[in-house]
Amino acid sequence: MRSGSKKNATYATFREVGRVIRTVQLLRYLSDPALRRRVTAATNKTEAFNGFSQWIGFGNRGVIADNDPVEQEKAMKFNALLTNAVIFHNALDIAEIVRQLLEEGWEIEPEDLAHISPYLTEHINRFGEYSTHELGIQPDAYDPKLDVDFTRLRDQNLGAADFGQAA
Repeated sequence: MRSGSKKNATYATFREVGRVIRTVQLLRYLSDPALRRRVTAATNKTEAFNGFSQWIGFGNRGVIADNDPVEQEKAMKFNALLTNAVIFHNALDIAEIVRQLLEEGWEIEPEDLAHISPYLTEHINRFGEYSTHELGIQPDAYDPKLDVDFTRLRDQNLGAADFGQAA
């Protein structure tokens, strides 16, 4: 008999074990509101990223028209590179705004920052004029330090997913 045969005892045993594990997970999900919130938050963040990535890759409505696998892979990698570059730029802008608020005396709570999403699009003009005169300007060194105390979140063993969907 083949190892994948439905009559193989090992195959049948693993299939049943898999069904038991899936049932237990489903029962945990149905009976645990906190687990449902975490799963929903993680799903919402993934969907938000996918929507953002599709918004960034607006050319040809996101359809890869080339049948060449190499060209398809290039298109996907270029879109991922552009998406990550915009997310990084948004994160830098958000960090700078938080620094300015802290300098002005505002108190920033970690819970507030947990709701901020880097998937912002309002400031991006995909179809407008693009200037290249800034290409020669050397940017200031990036300062990764952000004066916000996250120890309370770490002590409570909470993650960003526990605070719900990104804004």
